[in-house]
Amino acid sequence: MNTFRVTRVYHDAAGESHFAEDEYPLTDKGAIGSLSEQVQVKSLIFRTVPPTYDFDFHNAPQKQFIVLLDGSIEIETSLGEKRVFNAGEVIKVEDTEGKGHRTRNLIPVTRHSVFITYE
Repeated sequence: MNTFRVTRVYHDAAGESHFAEDEYPLTDKGAIGSLSEQVQVKSLIFRTVPPTYDFDFHNAPQKQFIVLLDGSIEIETSLGEKRVFNAGEVIKVEDTEGKGHRTRNLIPVTRHSVFITYE
């Protein structure tokens, strides 16, 4: 089965942040490609950050998908696990409580992204 994979950052009952993988099944729709089922969302936010962006441990302000339009980032969980994400990848951030995560630019350029919030 064809799926669209999204890395999720979430917090557990002890407040520690973790990575997990979510998969959205895709259905072949012929010439237009493969599509997932609709995902209900709340709002869309455009964002830029400076080349020196290095945001220490913080919680997501709300549940949101982050679509990286360019650049490259490293996210670190409260337990010290680090992952790199590049342009075109999608991250699902749900650690609205707990110890949070750290995010930093890996390429010293202004980075563009889109936040898509959900409940």
